[in-house]
Amino acid sequence: MPTAKLLTRVELLEQRVTVLEMLPAKVDALATQIVQLRDEMRAEFSAIRAEMRTGDLATQGSLREEIRAGDEETRRVLREEIRAGDEETRRVLREEIRAGDEETRRVLREEIRAGDEETRRVLREEIRAGDEETRRVLREEIRAGDEETRRVLREEIRGSEDLMRELNRETRAHMLALHEDLVERIKRIGEALVPAAPPQPRPRKR
Repeated sequence: MPTAKLLTRVELLEQRVTVLEMLPAKVDALATQIVQLRDEMRAEFSAIRAEMRTGDLATQGSLREEIRAGDEETRRVLREEIRAGDEETRRVLREEIRAGDEETRRVLREEIRAGDEETRRVLREEIRAGDEETRRVLREEIRAGDEETRRVLREEIRGSEDLMRELNRETRAHMLALHEDLVERIKRIGEALVPAAPPQPRPRKR
């Protein structure tokens, strides 16, 4: 019994060895097939690229012609549709504007009425608060201004008094000089008007 198992194992090993010996040949054949497939694929890819280039040029030319023709037709149709749509759009807009204007005016009137009342109320409150603040600020400014005004006026009055004293002194000096000049002139005129005394006769010699 053990001998039979051993023989079976040996046969299996021989079969495996035989299969392994056949592997290099199969690998070489597979490598050859892979090389052939690679060459064929390269050739096919080159042919496809060439066909694609040729087809692209033809397709581009055809597409350009179709686009040009389609653009002209599209522009013509769009112009007609725009003209027809413009008339309808203007008509609908006019009607909507007329209806909307009435509603807008009504809503605006109501909002203006409500807003006027609120505005007047707020303005009254702001005016009352502002009047108090304005009066307070004015009082402070007037007090500060009165002090500055009094100070400036004092300085100006002192300067004016000094100026008046100087003017009075100069006026007195000028009037004194005029008085002395007038007295001198009157004296000269009086001397000119008084007649000269006649000459006394000389006594005769005996």
